[in-house]
Amino acid sequence: MTDAVDGILAQWRRERPDVDVAPMGVIGRISRLQMLLNRELREFFAGHGLENWEFDVLATLRRSGAPYELTAGALLRTSMVTSGAITNRIDRLEARGLVERVRDAGDRRSVRIRLTGAGLALVDEVVGLHARNEARLLAGLDPAERDRLADTLRTLLESLGDTAD
Repeated sequence: MTDAVDGILAQWRRERPDVDVAPMGVIGRISRLQMLLNRELREFFAGHGLENWEFDVLATLRRSGAPYELTAGALLRTSMVTSGAITNRIDRLEARGLVERVRDAGDRRSVRIRLTGAGLALVDEVVGLHARNEARLLAGLDPAERDRLADTLRTLLESLGDTAD
């Protein structure tokens, strides 16, 4: 069985046999997977009245533990967007009543972003469904393949500087 990337690689090998195009196979497949998975996730979240980024912010706050709040800077560090974009996202979620800005009792200059009751209820409702949806998307892999793929992707991410530190 071949995928679309195999066809692209075959064309390059025919046209430029002097170039090692094997890395294109990995990067091309990751890129195509990203597009396919983003489409699937966009459709899933839309079915729950959310956009991908909205769930990401709500889930980040939820997994931070009670009282489900972080500074905007902490939210920014978990995302791959600019500070202006995170402010815009917080504004939009606040307008929907899913988060609120709360003055930090210890530092009145600092503002914390906290899940509201509605935000907490929504993220708790969706997270289990989301996990099942992601399991569906990975159903083409058995558990051992899934674990190997996760390990391999972790190694690649770490090599590119994407670490938990």
